Amino acid sequence: MDLRQLTPDISVSPQILPQDVAALADAGFRVLINNRPDEEAEPGQDSETIARLAREAGLEYHYIPFHPGQITPDMVTAFGAAMDSAGPKMAYCRSGNRSTVLWALSQAGRIPEAELVEIATRAGYDLTPVRGLIRSLGS
Repeated sequence: MDLRQLTPDISVSPQILPQDVAALADAGFRVLINNRPDEEAEPGQDSETIARLAREAGLEYHYIPFHPGQITPDMVTAFGAAMDSAGPKMAYCRSGNRSTVLWALSQAGRIPEAELVEIATRAGYDLTPVRGLIRSLGS
């Protein structure tokens, strides 16, 4: 697992494996956010399997599939609601980029745009393609 901490409250990762779910709970995470659409996932990594494993591990689970280039207001709202959940959170997709984008969009107006970009850059993600959207949501 390649966890990349964005803030003390949220980390992102590329695709996790089923056995990673219990390890995340053991590491102190309380919320798991899956941004990888089922049609991209390998067998055994689908949202139903991960949701079951998350429940068994005592994690709150959110499935917010993000198809590349298809950001919707509902996705940003859902990610923001997941961020309001108590405890450390971990979000994942294929590479962690889409999870980082949704996090940044959900935090627009709460965290300054330049800081969002800097946090993502430190984690290895580029928010340049969505800076205009961050700016518009933050106004």
